[in-house]
Amino acid sequence: MKTMTCKQLGGPCDLELRGEKADEVIQAQDRHLKEAVANGDTTHESALKDMQGRWKKPISGLGWYRATKKAFKELPED
Repeated sequence: MKTMTCKQLGGPCDLELRGEKADEVIQAQDRHLKEAVANGDTTHESALKDMQGRWKKPISGLGWYRATKKAFKELPED
């Protein structure tokens, strides 16, 4: 199990997101951003838009994805 924060993934807060794989942490970030915005947290709006927009621009989105997977791999186990 490894931990990344919302901020490490491009968000505004220090919420810790945990997973066995980078994809699990990325999915947890996606859920967190959606929930935060749905609950009226405007500080997460730009990060949510960025997350949703990454896949509209495959080349830059893939760059973010690869960088995130690399950063996750380099993290120590919890």
